[in-house]
Amino acid sequence: MVNLKKIDVFYSLHSFQEDELRDKTVVIIDVLRASSTIVTAFMNGAKAIIPVGDMGEASKIAQNVDSDNYLLCGEKDGEKIEGYDLGNSPLEYTKEIVEGKTLIFNTTNGTKAIKKSLGSSKTYISAFLNVNAIVEELKAQTNDIVLVCAGWKGRLAFEDMLLAGNIIHLLSEGNLPNDARDGAKVAFGLYDKYGDDISTVIHQSNHAMRLKDIIDSGDIDYCCQVDITNILPRLKEGMITLTDG
Repeated sequence: MVNLKKIDVFYSLHSFQEDELRDKTVVIIDVLRASSTIVTAFMNGAKAIIPVGDMGEASKIAQNVDSDNYLLCGEKDGEKIEGYDLGNSPLEYTKEIVEGKTLIFNTTNGTKAIKKSLGSSKTYISAFLNVNAIVEELKAQTNDIVLVCAGWKGRLAFEDMLLAGNIIHLLSEGNLPNDARDGAKVAFGLYDKYGDDISTVIHQSNHAMRLKDIIDSGDIDYCCQVDITNILPRLKEGMITLTDG
């Protein structure tokens, strides 16, 4: 049974220390776009994803693996990195390209947040795309739960907090205790106010506006889809794979 009074929410990858996640069940959220891309890659048959913190780490791994079975993927400041196989658009991660492949994945915010969660008991990856699968998994957890929003360069990202609120809303069946933690209250309240029109409000968010200057808005439309898969990516021993619980 989830203890709703102990659910916490961090608004960006810079808003917590690694020790605050130790022995807890963690959900990493980066709606635009790392979480959505990770979920999509597994939907289309990716074997595993190795999250890295920067280009140096990505290059080091790439130099020591079989390039036929690995793809170098990711972005810096929203744009595909020169020399990479794929960027951070979920629409790029088609079955024809990623099926059976292990992806070395490097993004500005999302993969850094994932790397900071290595000391947790369990770490899952959530997008709107798989929100109910995440919620059902969290219902079975006995550890304290922390929802980590990747944010954008240390700032709050509206879309990430909105998803955190959606998760809490579903877990609490719309009735959050008065003595819930502040982060949970903020996320819950955000979803309570704006959750009826997810696509519209995300398109109006600061991060979506930034991205629209460099990417096709189809990425944002895609990431706003709710519950299109039961894919449940989990980080284990530094690698993201699928889990059955």
